[in-house]
Amino acid sequence: MNSNIEKAKNLLSEGVYTFAAVNGKHVLTSSERGVKPLLLLLDAGESLNGFSAADKVIGKAAAFLYTLLGAEKIYSEVISEPALKVLENHGIQVEYDILTRAIRNRNNTGLCPMESAVSLTDDPDTALMLIRKKLRELSDK
Repeated sequence: MNSNIEKAKNLLSEGVYTFAAVNGKHVLTSSERGVKPLLLLLDAGESLNGFSAADKVIGKAAAFLYTLLGAEKIYSEVISEPALKVLENHGIQVEYDILTRAIRNRNNTGLCPMESAVSLTDDPDTALMLIRKKLRELSDK
């Protein structure tokens, strides 16, 4: 029988989801982009304690959110060096395919705005505040 992380990776590889988390028979999935699936879980009072998760791209902002959610193990197709450091510093096991210096924005013209927003913090709660602030700024444009 597949482990939780293998099940999550298989769900991600189907190409329908950007995020999948598995804890035994409990499965969470999303097709939302960026940090939205993780913020929705946080806002709903959900926890990823005991879950293994798979994600398309994890930057430092997403890493902080996974930390706040309490994920046990994470796989990412692409992860940034700052994100890897955050996850390892919080005792979360990580597997990945591609390690990159930073996550770029969708237009590939600079850093991802979420990665930039949390670049100077090492605190998950501060990061959450900065992520929400940046999302408000982006939605006002």
